[in-house]
Amino acid sequence: MRRVLVLVVCAMAVLLGSAAPAIAHPLSTSAVLLDVDPATVSATIELPLDELSIAWEQTLTATNVVDPRTLSALRAYVQSDLSASDSTRQQWTTAVTGGRVEKVDGVDNLVLDAILTPASGSVGDFVLHDDAVIDRLVSHRVFVSGRYGHTGPYTTLAMLSWQTQSVPVASASAAAPAEQGFIPAVRLGVHHIATGSDHLLFLIMLLLPAPLVVAGRSWRPRPGSGLKDVGRSSVRVVHVVTAFAVGHSCTLALGALGWVHLPERLVESGIAFSVLVSAIHAIQPLVRWGEVFIAGGFGLLHGLAFAALLGSLDLSRTGLVTTLLGFNLGIELTQLLVVALVMPSLLLLSRTPAYPMLRTLVAALGVVLASGWLAQRVGIILVNPLEPVGNLVVDHPVILVVGLGLLALISTGIHRARISHAALPSEPGDHTQRRTSASGERSNWNQRHEPALRRTVTRRATRRPR
Repeated sequence: MRRVLVLVVCAMAVLLGSAAPAIAHPLSTSAVLLDVDPATVSATIELPLDELSIAWEQTLTATNVVDPRTLSALRAYVQSDLSASDSTRQQWTTAVTGGRVEKVDGVDNLVLDAILTPASGSVGDFVLHDDAVIDRLVSHRVFVSGRYGHTGPYTTLAMLSWQTQSVPVASASAAAPAEQGFIPAVRLGVHHIATGSDHLLFLIMLLLPAPLVVAGRSWRPRPGSGLKDVGRSSVRVVHVVTAFAVGHSCTLALGALGWVHLPERLVESGIAFSVLVSAIHAIQPLVRWGEVFIAGGFGLLHGLAFAALLGSLDLSRTGLVTTLLGFNLGIELTQLLVVALVMPSLLLLSRTPAYPMLRTLVAALGVVLASGWLAQRVGIILVNPLEPVGNLVVDHPVILVVGLGLLALISTGIHRARISHAALPSEPGDHTQRRTSASGERSNWNQRHEPALRRTVTRRATRRPR
């Protein structure tokens, strides 16, 4: 397994070095920057050409996208997908103009201008709706930011997706700039993790082996049962979550402040690779306590990806600190929620014979999905055919959590029923026979695993100071 991992690392390095520089960041996001005035709302719309090309099913470059015919069609398309309405649901007038190509985070973007005008002639609280690109590419995301008076930094309002395509915006008279940064940033952090299938899958892959122990070169259930065993598994989970939190928090702060920077393609490819490594580790342990080291080490890359999102918001230093704290809090709250929803079911399943097969199947799915993401992000493929499968994690979280819980309860009930049935004698003298059989099974288990456990105990004993 270690040799396979080394080969994968080497292959990734070769692909990153040989991929054509023209391949843009595959997870580019659109941006809508709002300037709210008393009578109108001005919008600057940034559309990455790589995502726009996928949505339009044709290659758009910095040269051909500004062709008058193409540009006219794109303006009409964006204008049909961008709208605003007031509290009475009365639609505003939208006019999209302009059309130029600018670099945003090293990626060519088509930049359009728009004017949104209320029928009443006065801008009050309104709802902005935008599903450009999203209506044709469900994995796309749109960041909406706003400011008042055309001065100062933009404040993050929402991240739109195919699930959420509208955001409420306060009027200039109702705005409270000092209070707008933190809460929207918390929501942004929650939404980013909740809709990021790669981040979620990375965390799930790390949780899969948490209830188990390493015996030789394989995973084994923890010997014993009860609260003590649950406590040890919980400690392992705390270590994993803490390592990931420390890793991504460090690079999130350093990256957002501009002190650490890596190419986005390298960061996003590294995140896909982190999912691949964690999935392989869930199948067969790479090193003892490997999930903790994987969480901490690759958490550094995940933090740089988080920082890239904040870096695109053009925040001032004061706004950046507030947004940074809120965004990180949103990330941590979502992670804790995922652990709280998933870990009890995994603890129950780990005590049943069904868990080895379930763990292997889920981890194998993680390997496949991570391979697809990695191939897309290093430039081998333009469109990932496995993207809809990965989106199931974020599209149907309630169904998946409830299904996992039901599976855990059913598997635990069947397992305990079999144990109870084996322990109850059905005929005279059968009790002694069943007890002898159970004793023999325990003896066989000890004979199979005693060498690995003995080596573990010996290693721990030699580490103790004399």
